[in-house]
This record gives sequence, C-alpha cells and structure tokens, in this order.
Amino acid sequence: MEMKRQLLTGAMLFSFAAIMLHACKKVTADSVNLPVVEGYLMPGHTLTIKLYEQKSLTDTAKYGPAITGLQVYVSDGSAKVHLTESQKGTYTYADQTFVAEGKTYTLQFNYLTYAVSAQTTMPGKPTNFITEYGSATLPATIDPNSANKTIDRLTWDNPNSLNHVLVFDNNDGAAFPLSNFGGNRPANFELNTDRASFYNLTQGIFPYYGHYTVVLLRVNQEFIDLIKSNTNNSTSQNLTNIPTNVVNGFGIFTAMQADTLNFNLL
Repeated sequence: MEMKRQLLTGAMLFSFAAIMLHACKKVTADSVNLPVVEGYLMPGHTLTIKLYEQKSLTDTAKYGPAITGLQVYVSDGSAKVHLTESQKGTYTYADQTFVAEGKTYTLQFNYLTYAVSAQTTMPGKPTNFITEYGSATLPATIDPNSANKTIDRLTWDNPNSLNHVLVFDNNDGAAFPLSNFGGNRPANFELNTDRASFYNLTQGIFPYYGHYTVVLLRVNQEFIDLIKSNTNNSTSQNLTNIPTNVVNGFGIFTAMQADTLNFNLL
C-alpha cells in the first residue's frame, strides 16, 4: 500500500506539472488572482486538497505560494465536512471512510472575492488487471527496427469503455538505459489507454531496463483532459488554456481507483 501511495503521488505530480505551467499563462486581469487547486481523491486515503497561487512565467519554483487560512469544505451529497489545514496550503480530512465508490463529491471554498467550487465522481475499482508474461528479456544489442515489437500484453475488464491510465514506476531508476531508447527520458511515465481493455507493451515505450511496478488507474474525463494537455508541447511563446473542472480557479479536483502488478524488463 505504501508503494502504491508513492506511485500515485508520482503520477499526480507528473500530470500536475501541466497545471503549474499553464496556470502561469498570460491571463486577463479578471483571472490573474484565481487559485490553483490540486485534489486527487482515492478510497482508503486521506482526503487532501492543496491550494496555490498562480506562478509568474519567470518563476522557477515548481509551485506557486501556498494559499493559507481558508475554510475548505467537501460534500458527498448527504454530508458536508470541514477540512483542516494540516500544513501551509494543504487541507485534509482524516476519516478515510468518507471517500467511497459511486459518490459525487463537491469542493467549495471562498478565496478573495471568488466562490470556488469543483465536482467529481468516484469511479469503480479496476478488475482483472493481469499481465500475459510478467517479464521480457531483450537481447544485449537493441535493434531500433524492433521498437514496435510487442513484448507483453496487459489486460483488464472494461465493458463500458471507461478511462484508464497506466503508470510505470521503475524501481531501479535510470541506472540501466536501453541503447538508443534511454537518453534523457524519465524513468517513470504514464500512458493513456484510450478507453481500451488492453495495452500491448513494446520495447520502444521503455527508456530503461528494470523492475517496474505498473499501476492501472480508472480515472474521470477531467484527468484525461489534463494529461492530454501535458502532451501538447506548449511553450511560453505558445501558451494554451489548460483544461480545468474548477469554477473560479485552475487545476483539478478528481477521483480515481487503482490496481497494481509487476513487470520486469531484463
């Protein structure tokens, strides 16, 4: 469970980098003071909301300044709970039974003159997540022409074509790059499955050998919109509006469930 928590945090930070880039985009006078929200809900985890000010384009920090001293609430349609500021800009609710499958959650707080809100629904947990082989052994010399060759197949139940994302965490880090496939690519990465019930693993998607923990996330559309925006290659000369489901704010308030397996690339 601790490993899964670390993996999911890494995946969220990967996607949230897009928020922080675009939240500092060229904005109008009416929106420059809007807050940035980071909220990922999961059953069995403490409900946590992080609030930041927007960054300037020249700011090299990963996040904007934390927003402190607010009264933050989340409701599940029948109960409304008050979150406690556990550290600067981080608001939590400790009762892990509050977040449950099938419920719709609404975030609410006031910031400056704005009434900020967002809503998301907790999806079901992925089922029958399996790997065909569990490992793959590559030759000592990698042939670039074999980059698209399938080396394993991941499958799961998805009769309703729901959104799923695969998160790969290399437990060995960037120590063992694949020839011609490593370079400066990150050791950990995520892939959108495009509502499928399987994903064919090819050697070309892996920058490094190693022992991978693979997390299958069942997610909502707001999360898919965010990771798609992170692949648009926006620059400071070509900034686009990032998708957000926050009213009077930027960022994301979303819910997800996960299952995990192991894959070894040797």
